[in-house]
Amino acid sequence: MISLSDLRQFKQQGRRFSCLTCYDASMAKAMEVAEIDSILIGDSLGMTVQGHDSTLPVNVADMAYHTANVRRGNQHSFIMTDLPFMSYATLNDALINAKTVMQAGAQMIKIEGGAWLSETVATLTRNGIPVCVHLGLTPQSVHVFGGYKLQAKTRDAADQLIADCKAVVEAGAAVLLLECVPAQLGKEITELFPTVPVIGIGAGADTDGQVLVVQDMLGLTFGKVARFVRNFMKEQSGETAIVDAFKAYHAAVQDQSFPAKEHMFQVEL
Repeated sequence: MISLSDLRQFKQQGRRFSCLTCYDASMAKAMEVAEIDSILIGDSLGMTVQGHDSTLPVNVADMAYHTANVRRGNQHSFIMTDLPFMSYATLNDALINAKTVMQAGAQMIKIEGGAWLSETVATLTRNGIPVCVHLGLTPQSVHVFGGYKLQAKTRDAADQLIADCKAVVEAGAAVLLLECVPAQLGKEITELFPTVPVIGIGAGADTDGQVLVVQDMLGLTFGKVARFVRNFMKEQSGETAIVDAFKAYHAAVQDQSFPAKEHMFQVEL
């Protein structure tokens, strides 16, 4: 089973690692066969599984249920689980809810925010709970942003995001996840933290790992497709097409053919 130590070693070796969202045992097993490095039980399940128009209705019980499903189906990948909207608003909430998903099978919890999360990160880490902090476009704050939009488009905004990253890393964040930021900024942040793996989604090709929502990379997105998505399913055929799509994604992340230029946001900062 891949561990946090392995992710750190991958970074030291310059080996890119793959991550996909997953919510059930069957897909989890397919990802195990494909040797996907890490899995995120994302609160994206609010949209992809439950049919909501955002992640906000998802609760901790949902996350624990799907985490347990995934863990039963996969004994290979490193497993991260989102703490959903308002489930870590207080330190006590964060501890209780992180305990719930860790006991369900997660190896790390993911929370969204910036420097203001530092005390939460420090408290969780002190209690033996590894933390990934999600920065940039954070879907739980979609109403604050006014929609799903590119973040940190100016040098000042980029420097603020870097300051947020520094604050949470100093507090103990073990992994950073950057969403929908300029490729240059993804590279800068990845290089800034030599021992902290950085996962990107719409953050360029230079992050240590890449993550996609599994329905997106299998072509199950109905409506507008995000710029940073590549449909790996349409390249496959036959009885093992889904596993082959996962394998193709894993290989493309490792050989850095994904993301390509067309999947990035090129902004001069």
